[in-house]
Amino acid sequence: MADFYTGAKEYFPGIKKIKYEGSQSRNPLAFKYYDADKVIGGKKMKDHLRFAIAYWHSFCGDGGDPFGPGTHVFPWGANNPIEAAENKMDGAFEFFTKIGAGYYAFHDRDIAPEGSTPAESEKNLFTLVAKAKKLQAETGVKLLWGTANVFSNPRFMNGAATNPEFGVVALAATQVKAAIDATIELGGEGYTFWGGREGYMSLLNTNLKKEKDNLARFLTMARDYARKQGFKGVFYIEPKPMEPTKHQYDFDTETVIGFLRQYGLDKDFRMNIEANHAELAGHDFVHELETAAAAGFFGSVDANRGDNMNGWDTDQFPMSYYETAMAMYTILKIGGFKEGGLNFDSKIRRNSIDPADLFIAHIGGMDAFAVGLQIAQRIIDDGVIPGFVKDRYASFESGDGAKFSKGELTLEQLAKIGADAGYGKTGLTSGKQEYLENVLNGYLLGL
Repeated sequence: MADFYTGAKEYFPGIKKIKYEGSQSRNPLAFKYYDADKVIGGKKMKDHLRFAIAYWHSFCGDGGDPFGPGTHVFPWGANNPIEAAENKMDGAFEFFTKIGAGYYAFHDRDIAPEGSTPAESEKNLFTLVAKAKKLQAETGVKLLWGTANVFSNPRFMNGAATNPEFGVVALAATQVKAAIDATIELGGEGYTFWGGREGYMSLLNTNLKKEKDNLARFLTMARDYARKQGFKGVFYIEPKPMEPTKHQYDFDTETVIGFLRQYGLDKDFRMNIEANHAELAGHDFVHELETAAAAGFFGSVDANRGDNMNGWDTDQFPMSYYETAMAMYTILKIGGFKEGGLNFDSKIRRNSIDPADLFIAHIGGMDAFAVGLQIAQRIIDDGVIPGFVKDRYASFESGDGAKFSKGELTLEQLAKIGADAGYGKTGLTSGKQEYLENVLNGYLLGL
């Protein structure tokens, strides 16, 4: 019996279940570091990492760019759009099970074609939801989160929830409502909002306050509806500073946290942080993770990377062991994923046209996070870096420092402590950044 799913047709023939072969393997279709059942810090790798496959890039993206049409030819086409969507779903679940990912994520329009009316679109969606539910039961693959694509259709060129036309806002609601229903039906652990066009191109034609108020009102309505339908999962906001708009209202993690708190949405919403979006906002990936974690807003991750030489969202597969180690160190420090996971919001390059390339790209990304996980656990177990940080802030753990931390000092009392202590050598303790970087490099090299 095959250990992967195929429907009536095998869409990736010649590629079997991807196995772990170890670091010495030269097989491009094998994991070198990701050993799903290996226990790290008391938990299996697959449970730490919770890998998900992004339906949109892996099975919908055709390699097209502003300078030319698509180069990727998919084998699941059909004359009937619903039949083509069903074939694509068979191909998707074949891929999920062959690569060994436990989760996937999708937009509504990824899995089902848009109809000529909202009612037809919803009918199409739930035709495919019924098939997805069956395949989930057969394979054990789960839905990490669902979402609605309310940014691609030309009607959303001026935004969805922030659109200046009420009719467009209402149409966005029909789509989001259906996508929430689909997510609930499929047992999705979360629901994501990415404000692709929730922003502005020019303030000359924009009422910024009204748009942000309307966005908050829309999110509140969506939350209330989902809770009324019994959804107990997490709502995610995915920050991004710009592109396609000049400025998006979900600019970065700090901005979104402020927005959520301002509008009373902070109890239900968390961050879905994407590495490439962090770079576009002028931040490191780990900065966004640490910011969300420090504020109690960490949720899930869209795993990818950008290109430092390009100023746009390239959505490349994560390959830097340094970056994945830093990311997993932050995630492990707060106890790991609760509901979220590592969703590969990554796409193969325009000129990567072999069917195997999709597997090879995901293998590389999964291996990179497996390495990062093991390095992060070693940092924690070894205790050198955490111990240094703890010692660096030790003055806040006793005496007047502890009183300050507990809010037991007035400014006058704090100022007197400073005046009595005098200048001396206060503030002249080395941060030893280079030493810590050398320690980290030792972990990266396995020394």
